[in-house]
Amino acid sequence: MTKVAESSPGAEKKHGRSSLLLVGGAVLLGLALSLLLFGGNLLGGEKSDETAVFPQLSAQSGNAQVAQLPASSSEILDVGDTAVNFYLHDLDGNVVDLESFRGQPVILNFWATWCAPCRVEMPALEAAYEAHQDDDLVILAVNAQETHQEVTRFFDELELTFTPLLDADGEVSHLYNVFNFPSSYFIDATGKITAVHRGLLTDQQIESYLTATIHSAD
Repeated sequence: MTKVAESSPGAEKKHGRSSLLLVGGAVLLGLALSLLLFGGNLLGGEKSDETAVFPQLSAQSGNAQVAQLPASSSEILDVGDTAVNFYLHDLDGNVVDLESFRGQPVILNFWATWCAPCRVEMPALEAAYEAHQDDDLVILAVNAQETHQEVTRFFDELELTFTPLLDADGEVSHLYNVFNFPSSYFIDATGKITAVHRGLLTDQQIESYLTATIHSAD
């Protein structure tokens, strides 16, 4: 009578371990191939350019860049100084730089949606912007590190028509030594700072600063 060979417990364990090693090896090989094919996106890495909020721009036109630094990092921009140039995105994804407005008076306003005085001040800025269209007035409202959606909602709610800019990293606010909101710089047609106001602006103050700014190069 022929006997059937019985597997020993040790042999079964070895066979089980071999199977697990084969399965594990196959999983690791598949993962490695996927990483080679798809890169970091498989593991939640950077999104492709197609899903970005704004189109990718050249290195010269990044989110926030300073084109002209003060003589020293401790220098504080004040009346009589030349305003430092920068590049920031507007809500349409265009890159705006301050120097492109040479020849026009500019109000550089630093603000945030959560800032109550900023909300009170905005209608006065809008009124000044509309009243001084003949003077080619530019108002650049530099938002402090908030999202595109938050800024869009705020501007739509208050029906503001001047230009909001997204200071995503706070670099430009830091450069202009902004430590409270709102803060405003008035800049004449030659690029010189004619007034610095920290805090809420009234209609009368805006008009007074603008009169001096518009006529400073006369």
